[in-house]
Amino acid sequence: MPKPNVFLVGPMGVGKSTIGRLLAAELKLPFFDSDRVIEQRTGADIPWIFDVEGEAGFRARESAVLAELAEEDGVVVATGGGIILRPENAEVMKRAGRVCYLTASLEQLVDRTAKDKKRPLLQVDNPRQKIIDLLAQRDPLYRAAADLVVSTDRRGPRAVAHDIVQRLAALSD
Repeated sequence: MPKPNVFLVGPMGVGKSTIGRLLAAELKLPFFDSDRVIEQRTGADIPWIFDVEGEAGFRARESAVLAELAEEDGVVVATGGGIILRPENAEVMKRAGRVCYLTASLEQLVDRTAKDKKRPLLQVDNPRQKIIDLLAQRDPLYRAAADLVVSTDRRGPRAVAHDIVQRLAALSD
């Protein structure tokens, strides 16, 4: 019987990659970060891809990598914050496993992304307002796709990963 996949979705800075690694270790499954897979394959970092190909070019690469990872059995995948913008990506994730939406307060997201220069969408005059705008657009999409919604606010990544393991087990009972 194939093992289910787990897809972590949510805004930039919520902890998808960190929590994903811990979750994969706890579930004894391989871990993939879709952004890192894209970078490895292109030999370029995400900001460069955004500069050269634009957001549309990046989103096309992201969808292709997601479709490929979704073919695996029993993987944990940390996705990019905008993966949810294409409805077909939500369908791919829902068909291939469980979708876990990680949330955090605006303050935590602003704090966690403040000094990060590798986030092309936040290289603007008012990153806080950009996060507000992105959440307004994406939160309903994340919620619509999610099997689980888990807050990371004032919680360590290990505690969040453990919480997800327990909630996934409850879903499959």
